[in-house]
Amino acid sequence: MAHPGLVPIAHEEFVKVLGDQPNQWEKQRDEVFTAKNFLDFQPEQPITEAGLRNNINVGIHYLGSWLAGNGCVPIHNLMEDAATAEISRSQVWQWVVSPKGILDDGRKVTADMVRALIPEELAKVKTTVTAQGEDTATYDQAAGIFETMSLSPDYPEFLTLPLYEAMD
Repeated sequence: MAHPGLVPIAHEEFVKVLGDQPNQWEKQRDEVFTAKNFLDFQPEQPITEAGLRNNINVGIHYLGSWLAGNGCVPIHNLMEDAATAEISRSQVWQWVVSPKGILDDGRKVTADMVRALIPEELAKVKTTVTAQGEDTATYDQAAGIFETMSLSPDYPEFLTLPLYEAMD
């Protein structure tokens, strides 16, 4: 869900399909993709430090904007939403936990590496949003959420769950 304001609209459509069922759990396709597949990835292109930094930057930028009430955000000349932030943090998590998470220069992507890059990318995001006339108050919190969700030993299900908690 890109923004909490869309929950009532989405809920109405889900009820039309699901009735009083909370989900479609019985329709899973485990023969197509299993949880084990998340750790058995084959990068099609080399993982670069620039790519890692971009994932961190976009994740923090989107989460900070989401916390400020914006569900769709222009980031690096692209219109981004929660799915983009989810992909960004999922790739970072996957690169950290998998032995295949090796940068093109031979370094392993580690939690320590990601933690070291987060403040640098946070500073870049703040510079960008300040130049656009936006407040940066939510971005420190966003960086903390991104770090937690990207570096948790067990893969957290949905990036937006801690965002909703942060709004309470």
